[in-house]
Amino acid sequence: MLLIYARLVPLPVGSVTFGEFAVALLLAVALSMWIYWHASRHGSKHATAWGIGAFFFWVTVPVYFIHYLLRRRRY
Repeated sequence: MLLIYARLVPLPVGSVTFGEFAVALLLAVALSMWIYWHASRHGSKHATAWGIGAFFFWVTVPVYFIHYLLRRRRY
């Protein structure tokens, strides 16, 4: 017996226009480059990892700034 499971997706990927995709991609690139620049400028040993993480996982952005603020206050 073959069972097929399906779930409803609120916004299918196919319904995203090229313009919406381009804006989202541009925003992700700009944000990750800014995180990399900020981390590099402030002496982070893992600036590249922070930048890549910000591109793929948006939750990295607040985590980075919390990490930065806690580390900055330590000195």
